[in-house]
Amino acid sequence: MFNFLKPPKPAQPVADQHVDETYKKLRFQVFMGIFLGYAGYYLLRKNFSIAMPYLAEQGFSTTGLGFALSAVSISYGISKFVMGTVSDRSNARTFLVLGLMLTAIVNLLMGFVPAFTSGITIMFIMLFLNGWFQGMGWPPSGRVLVHWFSVSERGSKTAIWNVAHNVGGGLMAPFAIFGVYLMSVLGFDHMKGYEGIFIFPAIIAMIVAIVSYFLIRDTPQSVGLPPIESYRNDYPTKDKTTFETELTTKEILFKYVLNNKWVWIIAIANIFVYFVRYGVLDWAPLYLSDVKHFDVEGSSWAYFLYEWAGIPGTLLCGWLSDKVFKGRRGPAGFIFMIGVTIAVAVYWLNPAGNPIVDNLALVTIGFLIYGPVMLIGLQALDYVPKKAAGTAAGLTGLFGYLGGAVMANIIMGIVVDNMGWDAGFILLIVVSILATLSFIFTWNKRGQEVVH
Repeated sequence: MFNFLKPPKPAQPVADQHVDETYKKLRFQVFMGIFLGYAGYYLLRKNFSIAMPYLAEQGFSTTGLGFALSAVSISYGISKFVMGTVSDRSNARTFLVLGLMLTAIVNLLMGFVPAFTSGITIMFIMLFLNGWFQGMGWPPSGRVLVHWFSVSERGSKTAIWNVAHNVGGGLMAPFAIFGVYLMSVLGFDHMKGYEGIFIFPAIIAMIVAIVSYFLIRDTPQSVGLPPIESYRNDYPTKDKTTFETELTTKEILFKYVLNNKWVWIIAIANIFVYFVRYGVLDWAPLYLSDVKHFDVEGSSWAYFLYEWAGIPGTLLCGWLSDKVFKGRRGPAGFIFMIGVTIAVAVYWLNPAGNPIVDNLALVTIGFLIYGPVMLIGLQALDYVPKKAAGTAAGLTGLFGYLGGAVMANIIMGIVVDNMGWDAGFILLIVVSILATLSFIFTWNKRGQEVVH
C-alpha cells in the first residue's frame, strides 16, 4: 500500500477532562467532512445524463449513449468493492479527498478537451475512469461513520449522512445549467456550450475536497480519543468487543464478508433497488424531453426535484426503521418500495402535457427510493465488524451497480430503442415489485445480532 494512504497511528491520549468536549467537537467536524465530501462526489456522478440530450442532437443513438453511460456504473460497482478493501486499511481523510480530486480532473478533461466527447468509445473510457474514482467516496465515509458513531445512533446518523447523495445530486443539475450559461457567455471557440455541464461542477468539487480534507479525521484513536463504544458505553456485542485491530484483506473478505449470508441477501436485493433508482434517474432527462416534451432546462429541474425529495424521505425511512420497527430495516424498505412501484406507474401513464403530474410523480419516486438505498447500505455496516465496513458496503455496491445500475443503462437503452418507452416502463415496474419482495427476507433481522 502507498505510505501516504496508511491509517495514522494512535495519538497521545487526550486528558480525561477534555475527552468529552473534544469528542463532541470532532464528531460534528468529521461528520460535516464526510457529508460535504460525499455530496462533492455527487456533483460529478451523473453530469453525463444532463449532457445526453445535447449529445443526442449531435447524432449519437440512445443505445450508444446508454452504453457509454453504463461505464460509470460498471467501474463504480467494481471500484466500490476493490477500493473498499483498500479503504478499510487506509486513512479515510486522505482516501476520500484523493478520489474526489481525481474524479474532478476527469470531468475537467471531458469539458475542456473536445476529443474526450467525440465518440462512444472514448466517452465510455472517460466515464469508466470517472466511475472508478467515484468508488473511493462511500467506503471511507462508512469507515468514519462506524468509528465515530456507535451502534444505537448509527441508523439516524447514517440516514442524515445519506442525504449528501441528494444534496450533491440535486445541486449538480443547476450547477450544470449554470456551467452551460457560463460557457456561452465566455464563448470559447471550440466549445458548443454543453461542456460547462462537466466543468463548473468539477471546479466546485475541488473546492469541496480541500474543505473536507481539513475537517475529516480517520478514527478517534488517531487524535488521542478512546473508541466510540467506550466513550458512549454502547457496544455491538454482549462481551463488549470493539473490533479495534486493523484486519488483513484476507480476514475481512473470508472471515467477515464473503461467508456472511446476510450480506449476500442484501447484495441481491440491491440489484433490484438500483435498477429502479437508475432506470428512472438516468433516463429522466431524455424521457421527459422525448415523450413529455420538456425542454432541457425543464428536465434538469425535474432531476433536481427528484434528488432533493429524497432528503425528507431518507430521514423518514431511517426514523421508521429505528423507532417504529426497532432496528428492523426490512419492513420500512418494503413499505417504501410499494410506494415507488405506484409512483413509477403514474409517471409512465400520465399523458404528455401534464408537467405538474410528471414532476409530482418524480418527486414521489425520489422521496421514496433513497430510503431503501440507505437501508441496504446501513445493513452492510451493521452485519460486519467496523474494520470490515468498507468491504461489506463495497460488495453490496458491486451487486447494485453491476447488476442493477448497469442493466438499467444498457437494457433500458436497448428496450427503448427497439420496443419503445412503454416496454421500458413495464420492465421498471416488474423490477420494482421484485425489489419490494426482496425486503421480506430481512423482515425480522436486526443487524447487530449477526456481528460476531
